[in-house]
Amino acid sequence: MKKFEPQPGFVVRAYRFALDPNAGQERALRSHCGAARASYNWAVSWVEASWWQRKAEQSYGIAEQELTPWRPWSLPALRKAFNEAKRTDPRFASWWEENSKEAYSTGLANAAAAFEAYSRSRRGQRRGKPVGKPTFKSKHKARLACRFTTGVIRVEADRRHVTLPRLGTIRTHESTRKLERRIADGTARILSATVRQERGRWFVAFQVEVGKTERAPVRPDVAVGVDLGVKCLAVLADSAGQVRYVPGPRHHDSALKQLKRLSRRVSRRQGPAVYDPVTGKTTRREPSKRWRQADAERNKVHHRVANLRTDALHKLTTGITAEYGTVVVEDLNVAGMLGNRRLARKIADAGLAEIRRQITYKTGWRGGATVVADRWYPSSKTCSNCGEVKAKLPLRVRVFTCDTCGLVIDRDENAATNLAALAANVIMGTGVAGDPDAQASKPRGADQKTRATRTRRKTEAGRAGGAVPQHSGRKRETVIRTPKRNPRSGDTGTDLPDGNVLER
Repeated sequence: MKKFEPQPGFVVRAYRFALDPNAGQERALRSHCGAARASYNWAVSWVEASWWQRKAEQSYGIAEQELTPWRPWSLPALRKAFNEAKRTDPRFASWWEENSKEAYSTGLANAAAAFEAYSRSRRGQRRGKPVGKPTFKSKHKARLACRFTTGVIRVEADRRHVTLPRLGTIRTHESTRKLERRIADGTARILSATVRQERGRWFVAFQVEVGKTERAPVRPDVAVGVDLGVKCLAVLADSAGQVRYVPGPRHHDSALKQLKRLSRRVSRRQGPAVYDPVTGKTTRREPSKRWRQADAERNKVHHRVANLRTDALHKLTTGITAEYGTVVVEDLNVAGMLGNRRLARKIADAGLAEIRRQITYKTGWRGGATVVADRWYPSSKTCSNCGEVKAKLPLRVRVFTCDTCGLVIDRDENAATNLAALAANVIMGTGVAGDPDAQASKPRGADQKTRATRTRRKTEAGRAGGAVPQHSGRKRETVIRTPKRNPRSGDTGTDLPDGNVLER
């Protein structure tokens, strides 16, 4: 399907507003989101039915040309097949007319995208981690969401209501003046609307084609280095010599005592699942009313913490991109950092990856630039005064002391200063701190990437386990690790036709 391209001078942005639906409207919202989930599961089962049928026929010795034809998973093909089946399939025949056609189209579009991602991943044409075969969405765990692309989608002139197909006019929790003003001026056009339940509330997000607005940074010629951390959320050091510290808000830590108390209350109620230590299995059951009340009270605290974190990160990144023309951030391995069980909770509470993501797209809005330092760039171990690089600098050492020039400076401030100097090196080709030739001595190879191969002893006759005497020369072979096939991902190893997708 051809990707939408905005007209010259326009960009596509999203405007999200919280909703205040009444009881009937909330039932309708849940019904539409449930219809999207049901159509998604139908599409997955419909496509996979031909896969399993062909596999069974192959086991019987049937010739390739006589096997059951493959079923396509493109969105037009899924829509055509679903429209034929919804009137006779007992899963939909009695209630499909209660919801908008956009609800079912949402599930079919998600299924088509999931199969396409799986296909491209199997062919090696998709970046990132391998994608497994699409699986069914659970009624108890699936996120409630539905997208509308046709029909009546508008923001009312009173700036307190929105209108959606089949759902009618719903009151908003906040004013929609930012979007309504642009629509009234003719500088914005609504493309689609997505309703979603998130953090205990219903939200509607309008995808809008809006005209570009030129908003230059206050100091476009100044670069700033942003060193992220836990105790100090960010240390900002710009090329003009100014250094600022942004303390960590620690929203989760402040609410931890309350969360522990509420979690103990939830654990004493009859929840939706019970674990049997003998069989090791979990059995679902109907949760009690008191459990639902206690869980809702605990979730309310979780939602407040998440909202406070989101608000703080947006204010921080907006302030940085509004002031500086060039922002330098680090390529942090946040997933690896979360492996430290002593700091995992504080790292997750800081939202380090989200800061980089917001800075990247907000600098583009204002015509700025984002420079991402290499993951192995020694910003903390490099002296910001003379450029000397230390071999080791443990995390517990919070003050950087240079053995060459005698500079004594805070560790985070030194790293932020080096990042700011790296921007000059990238843009102008100068700067000691960003010099790629400045290498630290690596007696232990601590700054190198993890080796992708490992050594394995060959088994020799006469010795159990391949043991080799110390005085003899050991024979070694290099074994390249390849990803193992995960039986739980649903990957059956079935070969699909060339036009439909997969190649072995």
